[in-house]
Amino acid sequence: MWQRYKWLLLLTVLVTTVMMAVLWKTPPPETVNKVTGEADCWTGAGANQLPVGSEDSLIRYGRELIVHTAQYLGPKGNVTQISNGMNCQNCHLEAGTKPWGNNYGAVAANYPKYRDRSGSIESIEKRVNDCIERSLNGQPLDSSSREMRALVAYLQWLGKDVPKGTSPKGSGIMQLPFLARAADPAKGAIVYISTCQRCHGSNGEGQLKKNETGYEYPPLWGPHSYNTGAGLFRLSRFAGFVKNNMPNPCNYHQPQLTDEQAWDVAAFVNSQPRPVKDTRNDWPDIRTKPFDHPFGPYADSMSEQQHKFGPWKTASTRL
Repeated sequence: MWQRYKWLLLLTVLVTTVMMAVLWKTPPPETVNKVTGEADCWTGAGANQLPVGSEDSLIRYGRELIVHTAQYLGPKGNVTQISNGMNCQNCHLEAGTKPWGNNYGAVAANYPKYRDRSGSIESIEKRVNDCIERSLNGQPLDSSSREMRALVAYLQWLGKDVPKGTSPKGSGIMQLPFLARAADPAKGAIVYISTCQRCHGSNGEGQLKKNETGYEYPPLWGPHSYNTGAGLFRLSRFAGFVKNNMPNPCNYHQPQLTDEQAWDVAAFVNSQPRPVKDTRNDWPDIRTKPFDHPFGPYADSMSEQQHKFGPWKTASTRL
């Protein structure tokens, strides 16, 4: 009898020892990285996470300006009238928080910074005004205005946890693989009619909100759309944006367009008439121009047509 209990006791000790060794080597649950694969993209804080203190009112106002820009700064703006009626959120989705939705994840961590487009070190204020003058086809805000201070406060708060000098995965717009051919506006027209027209209109005019102070669906061309100096006028930027976000509300987990469709619809939309911006002073060092910037002069022998539509297999891959 004693021998049997002795073996049971030894077995119990052995099992306990093994279990303790395993537990000792396993990190506690809070230290295990549970974020893997594509799920680790940066996502910004939502409206319900905004700070509520009185000292944080500028942050809240900044988000409000991003979401309802036209209400404050549009043709019928109640603060000033300096933009085309689009909202910042039309291009920076979900108030600049959506992964691969042209979000603001890398702004606070990287500005001030040198930008090839201007050939100078730019502040957040300069970058904001660039968007207003190009994507909103408007006039710049006074950098000391309450509106500018609010926009900067929101952008800095949104990216406060991103390490300096880094760009988190999912920030900005995804670069799609190049096509082996030129992007085709005619093929893009078919994509537009079948997928985009129901929201953005047969003439790209978009749909105004009922109160007509902004757009529910923004115009993609015409007098109230972004101008030829905007980032989305480059095919790579437009294609990467629509691939992971359109038709709204699809996302990068379940895109509805193929890469080819995204490139082609970008070619179609950016072949339509829109406001013209003088870009002659952009990229003063022409060697740094992005591969798809559609205006010369260039440091290579490719034509404006090829720079705009591709194919780009022999072009610089500068973004």
